[in-house]
Amino acid sequence: MAGSTHTVTNQAPPLVGHDVFTADRALTAAVERHLAPELREGAAAELSGLGRSCGSLQTQEWGAQANENPPALRTHDRYGHRVDEVDFHPAWHRLLGKGVSAGLTAAWTRPGGHVLRAAGFVMWTQVEAGNGCPLSMTHAAVPALRADPELAAEWEPRLTSRVYDRELRPARLKAGALFGMGMTEKQGGSDVRANTTSARPLAEDGTYELTGHKWFCSAPMSDGFLVLAQAPGGLTCFLVPRVLADGTRNVFLIQRLKDKLGNRSNASAEVEFAGTWARRVGEEGRGVRTVMGMVAATRLDCVLGSAGLMRQAVAQAVHHCAYREAFGGKLADRPLMRNVLADLAIESEAATTLGMRLAAAYDAAEGGDERERALLRLAVPAAKYWVTKRCASVAVEAAECLGGNGYVEESGMPRLVRESPLNSIWEGAGNVQALDVLRALGREPAALDAYLTEVGAARGADHRLDAAIRGLLTELADLGAAEGRARRLVERLALVLQGALLVRYAPPEVADAFCAARLGGDGGAAFGTLPPTLDLASVVERARPVA
Repeated sequence: MAGSTHTVTNQAPPLVGHDVFTADRALTAAVERHLAPELREGAAAELSGLGRSCGSLQTQEWGAQANENPPALRTHDRYGHRVDEVDFHPAWHRLLGKGVSAGLTAAWTRPGGHVLRAAGFVMWTQVEAGNGCPLSMTHAAVPALRADPELAAEWEPRLTSRVYDRELRPARLKAGALFGMGMTEKQGGSDVRANTTSARPLAEDGTYELTGHKWFCSAPMSDGFLVLAQAPGGLTCFLVPRVLADGTRNVFLIQRLKDKLGNRSNASAEVEFAGTWARRVGEEGRGVRTVMGMVAATRLDCVLGSAGLMRQAVAQAVHHCAYREAFGGKLADRPLMRNVLADLAIESEAATTLGMRLAAAYDAAEGGDERERALLRLAVPAAKYWVTKRCASVAVEAAECLGGNGYVEESGMPRLVRESPLNSIWEGAGNVQALDVLRALGREPAALDAYLTEVGAARGADHRLDAAIRGLLTELADLGAAEGRARRLVERLALVLQGALLVRYAPPEVADAFCAARLGGDGGAAFGTLPPTLDLASVVERARPVA
C-alpha cells in the first residue's frame, strides 16, 4: 500500500494517444503547400494514420524496447560455421516493418512521393531514430542504382516495395529488400578516394571480387550494399549482395558492432571482404559520381531526421510546461519559460519548413525541373550543415525544460539528447558539408542562381531578411580564400533560406521571431533570449502537440 505522503500531483500526463501528424501544424501546412490539390486529401488521410500510430502507446513502447535491447552479433553457429548474423529485438522488426509498409522507402514510385515520404520520415524518427538508417539507405540507393539501368530494373521494385521480408535469402525470391552501404575505411574516413579495398575483375562482364575492409557499414543484415573499391580503372561503385543467386552466403565478415553514443537500436559494423562477389554499378573510375545521388538523398534524410528529433523534443517540452505548475501558475505561462519554448519552437519550425521544401524540390527535379535540381545541389549540404548542428542544442534545452524529470531515462529525453549529434556526423560532418557548398558555388553557377531566386521571392516582406540577403551577397562576391570562413558562409546561406521560407509561409508571429533573433541580431547565444515584445504566446501555442 502506498504511503499517505506519496500522492502524485503536478505531473504532466504522458504524451500518448494523439495524432503526431495533425498535431504538428508546421508539418501539415508544408504537406498541403507542396502537394498538388488532387493529392492532398488522400495524403492527409494516409499521414494521419501513420501519425496516430506514431503517437500510440504500443508504438512508443516498441521504440523504447528497441533502444533498450541493442542488436547482438553472432559470428558462428553452434557447430562452428561462420554465419555473420546480427540478432535484433522483436520490437526492431516491428518498427522496421511498419516503416516499410508506410512507404518510407517508396518515394520514387508516385507523384508527390518525396513530400509524402519526408513527412512520414519526420514523424517516424520521433518514435525511434535507429530504424531510420536502413529505411534511409534503402530509399537513397535508388538514384545510385539508376547509373546501371539493368540493375535498377532488377532492384528498384524490391527497394520500393512495401513488404518487409527479414529472411536472408536470394533477393530474387523476396517481395521486398533493404540496402545498406559501406564507404568509409579506417585510414580515410570521409576521404573515400583514400580507400584501399580492391576490386579484381572476374570472367563475367561487370562482376568483381573484392578484398578489403569497411570501417563503418550500417545495417549489416540488409539484402545488399553499395560500396566503393579500387578497380583497375579507379575508384568504382559496387553492389554487394548479402546472399548470392544460388542461395549461398556471400563473403561478408562482420568483425564487430560499434558501441555508439546513441542510435543504439541500429547495428553499425566493421566488415571484411575476402573474395567477396560484387557487381559494378556505373563505370569504372566513376564511383564517387555514381554514389553522389545516394549521398545527397541520405543528407536530406539527416535534415529530416534532425527536424523530427527537434519536433519531438519541443513537443515534449511544451506539453510538460502546459501542465506543470510552478511559482503560482502554469510553467508555459511564465514569461521567461514562454520565451524559451518559443525560441525552441521557431528553431523546430524552421527545420521542418526547410526540410519539406527540399523534399518538394526532389519531386520537382524528378519531373524534370532543372532549377529545382540546381537548388538541391547547394541547399542540401547547407541545410545538412546547419539544421543537424542545431539539433543537439534544441534537444539539450528541451530536456532542461522538464527539469530533473528530463534527465531521467523514463522521460525519453536522454534518448533524444544522445541521438541529437548523429545526423551532423553521419554522411559527411560539418566541414565536409561546408566544403561541398564551396565546391557548388565555384563550379555550378546554376545552383547559386536557383538559391538566390528562392530567397529573392521573399524580398521586401521583412527588413531584417532584406538586410541579411544584402550581407550574404557581399560575402558571396568574394570567394577568394573562402575555406577559412566556409562555416560562417554556409550558416548564413542556411539561415537566410530558412528566413525567406518562414516569411513566405509561416504565421507572422513565427517569421517575426525568427527574423528578429536569427537574422536581425535581436537574440542571444542561448535559447530564451527572444525580444519580449514579440507574440511569443502564439508561437508556443502553435507548437503545442494538441490535435
